[in-house]
This record gives sequence, C-alpha cells and structure tokens, in this order.
Amino acid sequence: MTQGRFVIPFSQLRMTDVDIVGGKNASLGELLSQLTEAGIRVPDGFATTAEAFRVFLKEGGLDKRIEDRLSKLDVDDVKELAKAGAEIREWIEKAPFPAQLEKEIREHYEWLKGDQKEISVAVRSSATAEDLPDASFAGQQETYLNVVGLEQVFARMKEVFASLYNDRAISYRVHKGFNHADVALSAGVQRMVRSDKGAAGVMFTMDTESGFDQVVFITASYGLGETVVQGAVNPDEYFVHKPIMEMDKFPIIRKVLGSKKIKMIFDTDKSSGRSVKVVDVPESERRKFALNDDEIIQLAKYARIIEKHYGRPMDIEWGKDGIDGKLYILQARPETVKSRQKKADVQQKFVLLGKGEILVTGRAIGQKIGAGKVRIVAGPEQMDLVQEGDVLVTDMTDPNWEPVMKKASAIVTNRGGRTCHAAIIARELGIAAVVGCGDATEVLKDGQEVTVSCAEGDTGNIYNGLIPFEIKEVKQGELPEIPVKIMMNVGNPQLAFDFQSIPNKGVGLARLEFIINNNIGIHPKACLAYPDLPEDLRRAVEEASAGYENPREFFKEKIAEGVATIAAAFYPKKVIVRMSDFKSNEYRKLLGGKLYEPEEENPMLGFRGASRYVSEDFKECFAMECEALKKVRDEMGLTNVEIMIPFVRTVKEAKEVNERLNEQGLKRGVNGLRLNMMCEIPSNALLAEKFLEHFDGFSIGSNDLTQLTLGLDRDSGLVANFFDERDEAVKVLLARAIKACREKGAYVGICGQGPSDHPDLAQWLMEEGIESISLNPDTVVNTWRRLAKDVKK
Repeated sequence: MTQGRFVIPFSQLRMTDVDIVGGKNASLGELLSQLTEAGIRVPDGFATTAEAFRVFLKEGGLDKRIEDRLSKLDVDDVKELAKAGAEIREWIEKAPFPAQLEKEIREHYEWLKGDQKEISVAVRSSATAEDLPDASFAGQQETYLNVVGLEQVFARMKEVFASLYNDRAISYRVHKGFNHADVALSAGVQRMVRSDKGAAGVMFTMDTESGFDQVVFITASYGLGETVVQGAVNPDEYFVHKPIMEMDKFPIIRKVLGSKKIKMIFDTDKSSGRSVKVVDVPESERRKFALNDDEIIQLAKYARIIEKHYGRPMDIEWGKDGIDGKLYILQARPETVKSRQKKADVQQKFVLLGKGEILVTGRAIGQKIGAGKVRIVAGPEQMDLVQEGDVLVTDMTDPNWEPVMKKASAIVTNRGGRTCHAAIIARELGIAAVVGCGDATEVLKDGQEVTVSCAEGDTGNIYNGLIPFEIKEVKQGELPEIPVKIMMNVGNPQLAFDFQSIPNKGVGLARLEFIINNNIGIHPKACLAYPDLPEDLRRAVEEASAGYENPREFFKEKIAEGVATIAAAFYPKKVIVRMSDFKSNEYRKLLGGKLYEPEEENPMLGFRGASRYVSEDFKECFAMECEALKKVRDEMGLTNVEIMIPFVRTVKEAKEVNERLNEQGLKRGVNGLRLNMMCEIPSNALLAEKFLEHFDGFSIGSNDLTQLTLGLDRDSGLVANFFDERDEAVKVLLARAIKACREKGAYVGICGQGPSDHPDLAQWLMEEGIESISLNPDTVVNTWRRLAKDVKK
C-alpha cells in the first residue's frame, strides 16, 4: 500500500518520522520495517499524519477556538480544567473529517482488511511530542480496542484526536513548557492481537526502581494489556538477567505471582455498545503464572533486540495471541525516568528512623518515604479534596489524576503493578507510591496520619502514625585503591539492584535466612511432608507456594531466585552465600515450625549450622538448599557464587559437610566452586590449619566469635556492656585465623558487625593483612574513605 498525503502504512515509517506521525506510530513503523527479520512480530497497520490533524482543526476554525479557550486557563484549578477540556473535546468529536482524509482512511482500512470480511483493530493515539527522550506522555491520550467496522474506526479516530485535550494532557503540556499548538496528534490503526484469549503486559529493559540496566523487567496478566497499563490489576512480575541470556544459560532470576483477579476481553454482545468488557479470572488461573519460562525468555530476547536497535533503555508493550499462541510487540518507546537520572556523586537515601504498626503493604514504587494525613478519594470528581501534603489513597489512579497527584506527599492504591500509569507518574514526580495494596481504602481512615515507606525493598509499608525519617546525602565519586577489598553484607535480594551501585568488590555475606523468612515463610520439613499435613497447615502451605509445581519445588526455586538476584546484581564479582543458619527458636516461627523444632534452653549454642546439615534428621532439608545453589551456578551460569558453611564445631564435622555437599553435586573445584567456612567458634581459629584442609578460605563472623570467646549471651542486656570485638582475647583469635589463611594462600575476610561499628577495628584488620572486609551497605563509602586516609598516614 502506498502512502497518501494524510495516511501512511506503518511499514513505510521510520523513527525519524516522529514529527509526522508521533513517537508511538514512528516507533511501530521502525519495529515493523527494521526488526521483522530479527524475528520480532508486530501487527500491521497505518497512521494519520500530524498535517492531517492540523488540517482537520483548521478547516472548521477549531484551532483558533481552542487557542482562545486555553489562553486564560489556570490548569491548577481542577474544576475549571475539567470544564475547558470537556468543551474542546466535544467540539472535535462533532466536527467532520476533511474529504481527502476520510477517503485515504477508507482506502487504507480496506487494504488492511485484505480478503477478510471484517477485522478487529486498535485505534491508538500518538502525539508528535510524545515519547521523546525528554518527555513522557504515557497514557495521556486514548486507546480504543476491538474496534470493528469503518464507521466505528472513524468515530474512534475523532475521539483519539479529541484526547489531545484530556485534562491530564493539557496540564502536562503546561507544566513541561510545551505550547499546545506545537503538539499534534496522529491516530494509529493496528490489527488486534487476540490477547483477550491469551495474556499481555509491559516490559522495561532495566529495573524501573533502581535503574539497574542488566535486567529485563516483565509484567504479565491475562487478557488485554490495558488492565496492566491502567493499574487495574496486580500482574505477575519476572526479571531476566541479560548477561546470563547472552551466555545461553537459564536467565530468569526472579518470578513474583500477581493476583490477576480480573481480565479485559472482547465484548461480543452488540447490544451492549461496548467493544471490551472486564470479567473475573477463575481462582485456578490466578494461582498460575500467566507465562511459561520459554515465553518469558522469548520476550526478554525481543526486548534486548529492540534495546540494541534503539541504543537506549526501552518501555515495551507486548501481547500473547491466545489463538495462534505467538508473542507480539505492540509498542516500544524510550524509558524516560530512570535512564535520564544522571549518576550523581551525591545520592539521596531515605532512612526510616523507627518502626510502627504496619497497616497495609503493597508494591513499592521508588525508594522514598512520604508522610501526612490520609485523603481517601473515591473518584476523579473528588480530586479537589486533596490538599498539599496529603497521602492520596484510592482504588486506582488514572493518568487524568496527574494534576492533583503532584500535591500529594505519597500515593497508595488498592490495585496496580510497577508498570501502571500511577507508578510511572509517581516516579516522574519523585514521590513515594505503594500500589496493589488490595484493601488500602478499607483499612486506612480519612484524616489518619500515616507514613508511607518505599525505602525497605520491593514491599512498600504504610505505618500508623508519623514515623521520623531522614534523608541522607551519600557522596560517592571515585574511591582510592586500598590494600583491602571492601565488600557488602546483603540479606535482602530486593535491595540488591540498588546496593550494587555503591562502590564495592562484591558480597562478603549473603544470608539464606532472609530469603527463607521473607520469600518462603514455610519450614522446610512442612514442604517435604506435604500433603500429609494438618488441614489448616496444608491450606496455608498451598497458598504460599501457589504458582509452583509443589511446595518442595517452591522452596528450592525461591532460594535459587533470591541467591540469583543478588549474584546477578553484582555479577561477575564474588558473592559468598552462607547456607541457612537459623536457630531452633527461629525455625519454630516459620509456618509449621512448631511441629518439627525442639524447644532448646540455649538455641544459640544448640542445633544450628553444620550440625543440621550432617544430621540424618535434616538431610533432605539441606538437600533442597544444595539443589537451589547448584541451579544458580550450573544452570544459570552464575559461577561468581561461592558457598559458606556456618558454625562448624569440629574438624570431623567439616569433613562430613564436604561429603554431604559432594553427594549433592557441589564439589570443591568442580566448575570453579569455592567453599568457605564461617570462622566464628574459638576452635575454628585454634585449629585453623586443620579446618583449612577442607575449605578454600575463612569468613570471620565476629559476632559469634566474640560471644563465645568472652562467654557472653549477646541477646542479654545484662551483660551487653562486656561485648566488644576489640577485646584482646578476641583479637588474638582474629590474628591467628588471618595468619593461618595467609600462610596457606587461602581467602580470609570478615563479615561480622564489628568493622561496620568500629572504624579502629577495620583499620587494625587491614594492618593484620585481612583480604576483605564486608560491611553493611550504609557504612561502605565512609569506611572506605577512612581506611584510605589511614593508608596515606
């Protein structure tokens, strides 16, 4: 099909045609014409030109009427803005198309139909200033789905043209300094993908919260993708690591099951007057992931091809056709928030200074904290209730709400995922938002004071009351070389993408306990015993492990995902993973724990660490941890992961642990596997040379070593004042362990709390010749700089 004056087929468009057909349609043309040979499927279609829009407005004298109406408008007056917008949209929808434009649309629609009697199309907007690197018009203009018949196409096109004067679009242009007359609209008509019978979603070629650019982040839900984009549904989330994908290993490092309660499908009832409708998703479908692993990886590969072609981070909409089973790319545009934030030498870090009652949780957007009075808003007609500094609480926001969202100190919604419009706008405005809470509008009360924290990982917490917080300025810049490697202690995988940007030489301690506690929550024996469990426990285990083949698989996969997330964030730097070191009282707190754990008088000195691994009673539980680590290293290719064994009391126990690991296919030296031991019992330092026959190095746990050397219970406040890692007896053991490792050419590092708390201890360790010091992330930069000064002296 050849182009006309006012209408151009997608296949004849390129990215350079933004001024002619807008960013969205130019991008569709680029994808269709340039990337089809790379295997990417894009539904065909055509676009009207910016000239067509301007001729349409000029022919009826609409351009002058619109200019006059907007010239005196105060866009911060929400009611006046709504009134002006409604008037202008009505003028546009009632105006006739110019004859030549109507003729060209008709010809191109017939071409798109081909030999089919009728087709279903999407009519989408594309603003000429949209999706430019310095502006995000995400969702400001309308999209109409399942449009059937030429007359319907004409009607929807006028509504698309009118949507350039939505309240949110008018307000956005004013605040971004765009002249209304400089922005024109192109209408794209594209064949529909039958994702109403399949699935759809959004993907970014970077993590949207931290800006970490080594992953593809994908969201997915059943039905048409509008529910994901609008934030009407809590979708599944998947993270795919680009370097692993390039190595042709298994690259899915994390999966999060969304509730996916509703889906949007075609409405075939002609009498309804609607083209689409929203229906409930059956419970059995909600408990499954919307995509299988092959489909997730295929989408990530598409995203990578698109990103490489455009040479920048991208925001991509996709659909899976439920009839032909194939994956299609529906839109692609530059990511406009995180990728434009320059890596400043000074970064803001929000830190909560207290804790309180958690009222509601959801998905955290960004990493900020906001506090204020709750303002529950049922719909757009109540937007004027929101005052400066309020916490806006609603079921779901619409981009129409943008004028009032900027007044809020934080936003909380019942529905939505991390790629919905509310999330995108919150990031752009730089305010805390927690989406997909489920019941925020019921639990929170109007006028109640709350604190909204997005500074604690993927989960956003809404606390009762005003909890103090501070904003730290973290200075980074170039850090000088020093004779000791500064590593990090990372427990929470959800913070790994953020922490990797802090200067570091890797992770000296990644704890499995955090992953088991927060991402699994079930005692390993309950996973193994399923389904032979008490009824209430069986149901709870099923609920927690939804989306996975069985609870055993869930336990293994969640450990693998947690470890892989940390290892991928810091790849290819060393990541030392400590196998589980729960005490029996901590294991009892897990789901089903009281069935399997003894009540010990002193669990700190009881059944923990290596003693569990070599016990017949715990053998199968340890096997699940080993299978997870083997998957991370062998299937995913994350060979930067090293293993650390905690609380090894005797040399005999060290030998037995090695044998257990060998049985599970984790043998020292095979595929580069290094095995370390936690040096935290006086016997470890006293017999260091003998223990090192079974391990590649030591990671010193100064907390337990101090406790056991000085005979203290570190949990007792009565003797807490005696606890000091700098005590002479402790230092004798530290020096002995370091010397033994150095003489054997083995690795030696420290991952206890001591160096984070005591700069003088960190300096002493450096002088003793320790290879690495692993610190809490918030102390890394200051400790590094202080040690550099000591080196100069």
